Amino acid sequence: MINRSYCPCCLQYMIKLCLHLKSQQYNIIRWHLFVIFLLCNCIDFCISNKLYSSSTYYASAAAAAAAAATGLASSSTISVTAVSAFEPDFVIPLENVTVAQGRDATFTCVVNNLGGHRVAWIKADAKAILAIHEHVITNNDRLSVTHNDYNTWTLNIRNVKMEDAGKYMCQVNTDPMKMQTAMLEVVIPPDIINEETSGDMMVPEGGSAKLVCRARGHPKPKITWRREDGREIIARNGAHQKTKALAVEGEMLTLSKVTRSEMGAYMCIASNGVPPSVSKRMKLQVHFHPLVQVPNQLVGAPVLTDVTLICNVEASPKAINYWQRENGEMIIAGERYVLTEKEVNMYAVEMILHIKRLQSTDFGGYKCISKNSIGDTEGTIRLYEMERPGKKTHRDEDLNEVTKNEIVLKENRHEDSARNQNGRLYKERGSDAGIYGSYASHTPTKQWELVKLITMSTLIALLTSTRNLFLLLLPLSSTNDSNQRSNNDRERRKTKSHLNINAS
Repeated sequence: MINRSYCPCCLQYMIKLCLHLKSQQYNIIRWHLFVIFLLCNCIDFCISNKLYSSSTYYASAAAAAAAAATGLASSSTISVTAVSAFEPDFVIPLENVTVAQGRDATFTCVVNNLGGHRVAWIKADAKAILAIHEHVITNNDRLSVTHNDYNTWTLNIRNVKMEDAGKYMCQVNTDPMKMQTAMLEVVIPPDIINEETSGDMMVPEGGSAKLVCRARGHPKPKITWRREDGREIIARNGAHQKTKALAVEGEMLTLSKVTRSEMGAYMCIASNGVPPSVSKRMKLQVHFHPLVQVPNQLVGAPVLTDVTLICNVEASPKAINYWQRENGEMIIAGERYVLTEKEVNMYAVEMILHIKRLQSTDFGGYKCISKNSIGDTEGTIRLYEMERPGKKTHRDEDLNEVTKNEIVLKENRHEDSARNQNGRLYKERGSDAGIYGSYASHTPTKQWELVKLITMSTLIALLTSTRNLFLLLLPLSSTNDSNQRSNNDRERRKTKSHLNINAS
C-alpha cells in the first residue's frame, strides 16, 4: 500500500499525466503507472528507515519522473519543476528565546509555499537532527513537534536544562537549502554556595574580620553587602582614611579595627536579574571588657518614698549583672526591691533598681556590678536622705514666728527711747501713722530711724566723756568750777533735749 502522506508529488504527477494524455495513448498508461508505483514505494521505504536526505530525496524523484516521461509525445512532456509553481519562503524570522532552567521553551517556524518540501529542526552547534516535519528523530522525550496543518511548525522543549542552550535551526530542504536560526539562552536564578560562604564570626574589639559570600547562577550573580539594621558599613583604608556606605559590592567584605558599634547582622545579597534574588545573614560578634556608666552618682530621697537607681552596662559576650550594698550584701528581688534590665541593643542594657518605702537603713552606697568571660567592672551610687517637704514648711513657720517676736521687742525698745519729757510718743501724721509691728519693722524708714538713734546716743556719750576728762585736767577754782559745771549741765540738758526732738 502506498503511503500517500509521504509522496504527494507522485499523486500530483499522476493527475497531470492523465490530463495531458490523448485517447490513442491509453496503451502506455500502464507503464507510467508502474514506474510511479515503484517510485512511491521506494520513497516510503527510505523514510520508514530514516534514511532521509534533503539533498538526494528530490533529486532521485526528479530523475525517475524524467525517465518515465521520455517516451511520451511532445504534447505530453512534463517537467518536474511544474509540480510547484512557487519556492518556499519564511514568513517571520525565528526569534531568540530566554528561559529559566526548569521551564518550557518554544520555537515557531512559519513557511509559505512549502509544496512537497519538508521542514526539519536541527541543533546547529551539535549538528544533530531533532525532527523532520512532524516526527521527532532524536531520542529525547522532552522534545515534541506540532503542525497546524497550514504553514506553522513548532518545536517544544519541556523542562529546559542547561545543556539545551545553544543555536537551533529551522530548515527547508530546497536546493539550495533554506534555513533560519535562533538562540536558546537558559538562565539560572542565583544560589548561594554555603560551603564557600562565611558564617557567624566573633572578633575582639580592635581586630579585623573578613566576610566571604559566593553564589552560582547564570549569568554570574553580583554580590552586595548591607547591614540588617540599615546602618552604614565602615571601611577603613590606612590609619586615618575611613569611608561609610550603605551598600558594598564584592564577594569579600573586609572590616578592620572593628568597634562595638559595628557589631550586628550583615546581609549577603546575590542577584543576576533572574528572580528571585537570594541572601544570607551573617552575625558579627565583637568581644570587649564590660563598661558601666552611672548617670546619677548621688541620689536623694525622703524616708517612706520610692526611689530608682540606674546603671548603663555595655558588655560582649553577654554579662551577668547584679546589685550590692557597699558592705558587700547582695540585693535580692523582693517586696521592697524590684530588679529589672532593659535591653538597648546587642551589647548594651540598662540596670534598674527600684526601692519602695525607703527606710533609714536603706541610705548609703549601692554598687551595680557586671561580669563576663573577659572581665568585670562596677559603678557606685550613693543614696542620701532628704527632708520631707512638710517638715521644711513647719520649720519655716517656726522661724518666721521667732523673727516676728524679735521685731516686736525691737519696736518696744524704739518706743521707749523715743519718749519725750512729758512721757508722750511722737508719731507722724498721715495714713500710715500709728502702724507698728512686724510689718513696720521691716520697712526701710523705721530701720533708718533706728540707726540714727543709736548713732546719736553714741555721740552724746563720747562728748560727755571728753568733757569730763577735760575738766579734770584744768586747775580751776571751786567757784569757777561750780559755775562752770552749772553752765555745762544746763547746756547738756539743752543739747540732749534737742537731740531727742530730732530723733523722734
